[in-house]
Order: sequence, then structure tokens, then C-alpha cells
Amino acid sequence: MSLTISAEPVPLETDADGVVRVGGTRVSLDSVIFAFNEGSTPEEIVQQYTTLDLAAVYAVIGYYLQHRAEVEEYLAARRVQRDEIRREVESRFDPHGIRDRLLARRGRTA
Repeated sequence: MSLTISAEPVPLETDADGVVRVGGTRVSLDSVIFAFNEGSTPEEIVQQYTTLDLAAVYAVIGYYLQHRAEVEEYLAARRVQRDEIRREVESRFDPHGIRDRLLARRGRTA
């Protein structure tokens, strides 16, 4: 019996917004790598994100470990982007007291 060895493509895709997602799902590379760096095993990541395939998670983590500098650069750029979006949203919609405003609105409609 012979074993055919072939390189499988890494299951990563970039969506229209430039976000790298895993294996045709909505789960971002950011989420998988964050969970991995927080100590989650690939099995735990699959339990957390049920649309992911275990082999895909292992492949993504392997890619990350082999291309750490590039992935970390991408993740840093994503953090900056998230922070900019958060600041923009908070400047337009004051997050302070939101719970009280929502409860007040709920009381008016009840």
C-alpha cells in the first residue's frame, strides 16, 4: 500500500471587506488565532465555532505557526481598523447610559 502525499490548500478566504475567514464560513481568522493564543485547543475551537471543521482549524493554526509574522501583521492592522470603527460608532452613539435608555424605551412601549 502506498501513501499519496499532497499539499492541501489552507482553508482561508478573504471576503469583500478584506476580512480573512476560515473555510467558507463567517468565522474570522482573528477569532481562531485569538482562541488559540488564549490556550484553546483545536477541538475546543470547533466546539465554540460549530461551523468549523477540525481539519480546517488544524490547517489554519499550522499556517499561523509557519507564517506568524505575516499573520500578526494582519491581526495588528485589523485591531487598528476595529478601534477606528469603535471610535466612530461611539462618537455617533453615546454608549454611556445605553442600558437605562433601552429600559426607559421598553417601559414606554409596554
